[in-house]
Amino acid sequence: MSLFHLRVATEPVRLVRKRGHKPYKADGWQLTQTFLKPFGKIAAFTNNKKTKVGMTLQKVLQFIVVLLLGAYIWNKDPAQSSNLFFKEITDIKLTHRHGREKRNGIAITPPTQLISVDLVLIVNTSKPFAFIDSLRVAVEDAPSILNSEINDLRLDWNLTTVCSSNSSSADEYECQCEDSFGWPCDVCETHPTCNNASTIPTCDCILGIPPFGGFCEPISTIPPCPTPVPPVMQPTMRASIDTVLDIRTLRTEPTEVIQRLREAVDSLPLNVTIDFIVTEFNLTTVCQSNFNLEERCECGEEYLWPCGVCETFGACNDDSVENCDCINTIPPNGIFCLPSISATCPTESPPTTTPTIDERFLSFTLDLDFDDSFNEENNNVFLTSLNSIETQSPIHIPGLQSANLLGFRSGSTITDFVISANTPIQDSDVEALLVGIFNDLRNSFPMVFESRSSLEAVPSDVFFGDTVTLACGPPPQNLDFRITSTLWTRDGIVINEDIDDRHNFSRDERSETLTITNFFVTDDGQYQCRLFDGESSFLQESNQRVRLGIIPTIRVVPRRNTILCQVGQEVSLGCSVQEPYRVVFSDILNSDNGTDIQEVITITQEDCDNRGINITCEEIQFSNFSQSISLVLVGEGELVCVGDPDFGDGFLDEVASVSCDIGEVGEMTAVCRESGEWEDREDTCLLQRIAQLLVESEFLTETTLPEFLDELSNATIELSEPVTENPNNIEAIVTILNNVASFVTTVLFQISQESMEDVLLTTGVLTQDQAIDAWSTLNTEAVIEVLGRRTVTPRNESVSSLLLFALEGITSRLVNDSFGIETPLILLNKTAFNGSFNGDFNSTVEIDIPQSNRETNLTVITFESLDNVLPPRDENNASGRVINGRVVLVQSDTTVDNITFTFDIVNDGLGNPQCVFWNFSLFEGLGGWDGEGCELVEQVDDTVTCRCDHLTSFSMLMSPNFPNSRILSYITFIGVGISMGSLVLCLIIEAFIWTRVRKDTLSHLRNIAIVNIALSLLIANIWFIIGASISEGDRSNTPACTAATFFIHFFYLALFFWMLNFAMFLFYHTVNVLGRGPSKTAMLIMGFSFGYGTPLLIATLTIAITAPRRTYVQENQVCWLNWNQSKALLAFVIPALLIVFINILILIVVMVKVLQSRRNQSSVQDSEKHVMGAVCRTLAILTPFFGITWSLGVGTLVAPRNLGIHIAFAFFNSLQGFFVLVFGTLLVKRVRSEIARPFIRLSQASSGSGTKITSSGNSSSVLQAFKNIGRGGGNNLSSDISASSHAG
Repeated sequence: MSLFHLRVATEPVRLVRKRGHKPYKADGWQLTQTFLKPFGKIAAFTNNKKTKVGMTLQKVLQFIVVLLLGAYIWNKDPAQSSNLFFKEITDIKLTHRHGREKRNGIAITPPTQLISVDLVLIVNTSKPFAFIDSLRVAVEDAPSILNSEINDLRLDWNLTTVCSSNSSSADEYECQCEDSFGWPCDVCETHPTCNNASTIPTCDCILGIPPFGGFCEPISTIPPCPTPVPPVMQPTMRASIDTVLDIRTLRTEPTEVIQRLREAVDSLPLNVTIDFIVTEFNLTTVCQSNFNLEERCECGEEYLWPCGVCETFGACNDDSVENCDCINTIPPNGIFCLPSISATCPTESPPTTTPTIDERFLSFTLDLDFDDSFNEENNNVFLTSLNSIETQSPIHIPGLQSANLLGFRSGSTITDFVISANTPIQDSDVEALLVGIFNDLRNSFPMVFESRSSLEAVPSDVFFGDTVTLACGPPPQNLDFRITSTLWTRDGIVINEDIDDRHNFSRDERSETLTITNFFVTDDGQYQCRLFDGESSFLQESNQRVRLGIIPTIRVVPRRNTILCQVGQEVSLGCSVQEPYRVVFSDILNSDNGTDIQEVITITQEDCDNRGINITCEEIQFSNFSQSISLVLVGEGELVCVGDPDFGDGFLDEVASVSCDIGEVGEMTAVCRESGEWEDREDTCLLQRIAQLLVESEFLTETTLPEFLDELSNATIELSEPVTENPNNIEAIVTILNNVASFVTTVLFQISQESMEDVLLTTGVLTQDQAIDAWSTLNTEAVIEVLGRRTVTPRNESVSSLLLFALEGITSRLVNDSFGIETPLILLNKTAFNGSFNGDFNSTVEIDIPQSNRETNLTVITFESLDNVLPPRDENNASGRVINGRVVLVQSDTTVDNITFTFDIVNDGLGNPQCVFWNFSLFEGLGGWDGEGCELVEQVDDTVTCRCDHLTSFSMLMSPNFPNSRILSYITFIGVGISMGSLVLCLIIEAFIWTRVRKDTLSHLRNIAIVNIALSLLIANIWFIIGASISEGDRSNTPACTAATFFIHFFYLALFFWMLNFAMFLFYHTVNVLGRGPSKTAMLIMGFSFGYGTPLLIATLTIAITAPRRTYVQENQVCWLNWNQSKALLAFVIPALLIVFINILILIVVMVKVLQSRRNQSSVQDSEKHVMGAVCRTLAILTPFFGITWSLGVGTLVAPRNLGIHIAFAFFNSLQGFFVLVFGTLLVKRVRSEIARPFIRLSQASSGSGTKITSSGNSSSVLQAFKNIGRGGGNNLSSDISASSHAG
């Protein structure tokens, strides 16, 4: 491509345009048909027929000069520079003069002056040098040709500049000056020069095309270039930079944002780079919009809006429009506040009276598809429209000077024309002209009359649920129009009365009114109406969007309260509302107003006589939004509930209510009961935005559904924190999704990919981890409702089940197309296949369908966190299992009776997988996991494969991964039986010998410790059995499991603390043999306090800390302390192992003391030695035994699949009772002696009576066994009895 610059100097001529020539049209740079044809020949001839180039160029140049100069001189002052010519050429308006005007003597003679015109030719040619030669010849011949053909025209042509593509690159240009021309000095300095040397003072060739308007100039006019000066280091220069920050926030106040912005720049100067330092920051302009989308722009300190801006856009306050600092809109880009000195408006000089010509550029619309041929003068549309303009303008426009058709453009077909008059043109005259043209042309073409008044909504401030009317018409009285049909649109979408009951139309002969009941957010938009009379129509549209305002949520404190009536008592009242609204107490004289107001009233005798006060707080501008405060005044003795921080005081059975937080609707209520407490508390608070969407979901249409789902996802994401914290919000959104599912399945509406993504984004917020507590509340309430036998629907009673049901319904109406949707927590894949199918979804689930009889559309949705929503109860309603794989929803438009899932295991600490699907009909509509139709194929490594014969929502349940072994079961059952039997026998024996072996303090304390150890272990085992039955029972009972866990924890801890008591008694007795210590009663008090008080404190603190977060028991609902989430099990393991360690230390100390006493031949009674020996032996055996047992218990958590550790733990755990019996009771000599004493007496009595027992029966054997038990350490029976008597 090559660019050529020609400079033409000419004297203008008087041009008389001949009829039939098409006028110049500036739009699109379309000149004339006679110009375009030869210009088209340029491209053809330069590429194919070089011999005809010269003649063609001459014609081109001729037409260029005649037409461009003619159009320019006709409308403009020719005394302009060439650059200004090209700048203004696009704004040229060429009037069309009809022969009738010539006959009337209307003519314009331009002045005669010398002008200079720059012409630029851009030519695509592969041979630029040949073309340049031809162009030079044409330029040389052009003046003589044109001067001879056009009288009074004097032309001087000069080819100044030739720019052509570089041979090395098509995107690089060289611009060479012609002879006697050169580049100005500044161009040579700012552009690289060509390699060839220049013979002129400056340069004659540069690389690149300079900015538009820069061309080579005559050498004689170029001033000498200044002598280059060596570069001097310049001082630091200050630069001013305008920066616009777009900050969008929902909760932060604008003043807070501005303050943070100022704080961020307090550390100036800021070194951005070595050469760029920020030294000063000025906040000039702050623009914001409120909840009603009203805009406001304020200037910073010492800044004002430029002159004229305030008058154009309107000042916010009473400031002078010349120097205001606030306007009521956001101005176009580039207009900001200026320093107050710079913004001062200049003093206007008195206007001078000059004759003026008023000119109006107008248009009207033909309801025709646009065609370029309409702009041809011989076209019927052109001629008819022109005739109508010229006919109607003199009739309706006083002082008409001219009326000219400018042309046609698209949309449908817009006709542009201009009128001018020597008197001011009135708007009423313009409307009359347009009406006349409409009436004149409607018989020839379908016409559209565009109303000059906008379509207005009533009321102008629209809130949720309001009834809004828009009146279309009537057309002007002199417009020949009668309505035959109408068409209403919102943002280009047709509004049909038949689609719902909220949009209704009422019509008379010349107007129609649209009434919208229950205005919703999906009704936001720009409205347009068209009233038709045949094919022609009357068009009226709103000049701005009809927007739904944010309802002011007013909160009053108290809302209702009962007060003991005392004259003179002061009561504080509060009322608040969100920005930008203001509230006031309408019943209180001179009440303050604001967003948060407080007032104090004094109770009078009249108030007491009336037994109540009612005060209203209302929004200042919208008084229909209000809240009332009701104070009930009662006498002495009537109050039952007193001093509640939320509900205050109340009488029996009174129902009190409290307002919700700002931005919420609903209330919190409670009932005053005989207990003096506010009971039956209910919270119905719901986010206002969600509540509005809930109402709107009952009125969905095919038109509004996509916008509604988009608004739902936006609201859920923006309000994700309060949504997930409040079960009411979650339940409302689930209900909305269920309403959507009901609608699309009823009307068979197809869900688009974009709408489905909105649904998944909404669902993702509901299923995230922050919503676990809310879902636990919802699922618990659903179970209580069913157990309470409330009247419920047979299906989808629980909110969790309803959510999955809604998603299945919406997915069933998804468009038949192959695509994928990926959101943070949900993955959807829809695909079509024929034959077999295999897919891996998010590397967590693999699906395989071996065969399909025909083409199948398969939809798979993989949920990452739906296990937070669906409780893990199975068909037996047992919750001892955990959802241990992704939940997958699978749908198909064909029957699939064989599908295989391969799930990745989430927690490898669980086992016993079960393949399940969600059965909505289980448990009276609650829903639950059911294994019918599904089977386990295999478990390999960290994956589980399932096969099912139907499609729905699937997952995998697993239970704690205890090894399933018969040996383990036998050891557990037999050992626990032996243990409990041993403990019962131990308690019986201790009770039998209780009064016979408690002669000294140590013996007494030993007996008490053993009895409490046995009793604690026995009760702990009983609760352990209860907890196991709860975990594996037919119906889950979380509170019962929590209670069982608490008692198991408490009594196992009591076992260890009594072991510690046992050791402490021994330690104290050993180190204080000769000293005086506390009494036996005091020691017992301390022992019981320590043995049961400390375990109770630990167990209570554990449940208090972890139960509110639902991390007290294990997540798989096994009735034992949680480990994975809260590590609550440490509250047992740490005290138990610490006690084992302390007991071992005590044993070592005691043994050292005993050995020292023997060397020192300390005088210790034999009875005490026997008791100390028995205590030491008991501690030495039981302490390591218990320590080993519970160390193995910890090992089962660390290695849950290790069968050996489980068997060892079951063995030691089940024999704890047996060891307590043997080593704590039977191996104590005194106990054996007391047990044997009745049998010895019986033997002696038999011998004394002369009766001889000679048989070898059981009696003698039993007697001999007890005798053997009575012997110990080589001593005979008599010595044992003697020792016993000493102890007694």
